[in-house]
Amino acid sequence: MADESNAGPVATTVATDKEVKAPAARKQRSPRPRKAATKPAPSNTPAAKRRGYSEQDKSEKLKLIATQSSEGKTLKDAIKSAGISEQTYYHWRGPAKPAEQKGTKSTKPISAGDELTDLVQLEEENQRLRKRLAEKLRAENAELRKRLGLD
Repeated sequence: MADESNAGPVATTVATDKEVKAPAARKQRSPRPRKAATKPAPSNTPAAKRRGYSEQDKSEKLKLIATQSSEGKTLKDAIKSAGISEQTYYHWRGPAKPAEQKGTKSTKPISAGDELTDLVQLEEENQRLRKRLAEKLRAENAELRKRLGLD
């Protein structure tokens, strides 16, 4: 029991542990250099303002692309040479196409009588073409039967 009352050496070992576990001094970092304040871009630069094309510019670029693509250049290359993106080209082409189609149609309305006569003519032509197709198919069937010896 004498060992329990002996607290002297234990206290000294604790003191030496504290000395060993003392935190090391941290290295001081120099502060980060500050970024330069960004100035807003002047409004007269092309990157700063949104470029808007007039209807005339749009139609000229679309015509240019159409001529270049008809001359054998690929559509992508023609669009690139016009200085616009593909998305812009298709966006412009959508509304421009119906306008071209409207220009080809006559502006006067067709009367009901004219529509009826056109319909009758189309039906007659349809009947005539069906008869020609049926005759052609009968002739081909007859020839195939002769070749196969079924007749």
